Amino acid sequence: MSDMAIQEFVSRTWDMLLGRVGGPFTLRFVVQPSVAVAFAIRAGLRDARKNRPPYLWALVMNPATRRDLLREGWRDIRNVFIIALVLDAIYVLIVHRWVYPGQTLLVAVVLAIVPYLLIRGPVARLIYWLRRG
Repeated sequence: MSDMAIQEFVSRTWDMLLGRVGGPFTLRFVVQPSVAVAFAIRAGLRDARKNRPPYLWALVMNPATRRDLLREGWRDIRNVFIIALVLDAIYVLIVHRWVYPGQTLLVAVVLAIVPYLLIRGPVARLIYWLRRG
């Protein structure tokens, strides 16, 4: 693949990803991350009660508990992730008449998993600090 073809592919992919924000199903860009954050808050409160370390930190730094933490996190977020996949596939079919699995996967990760990972640990730490102080 030539440099020009790669640049065209990246440019087209980027345009398609940005086009999702203003197209049909735009509300999902608010609702799905909000639901993921709600699940992260609930899990963060659970972590604080059990006096666990921040979730993302424990995932990265503690290989002994990584598998269990991933399973627990997936149980919390899987439905939001699956709905994000389905809605994005429907959107792409409506707008582009084709499904782009890589883009759909990226959108689902950004809408469901990223907010969960970013919020769960800080919520646990905040609750822990509030209880101590």
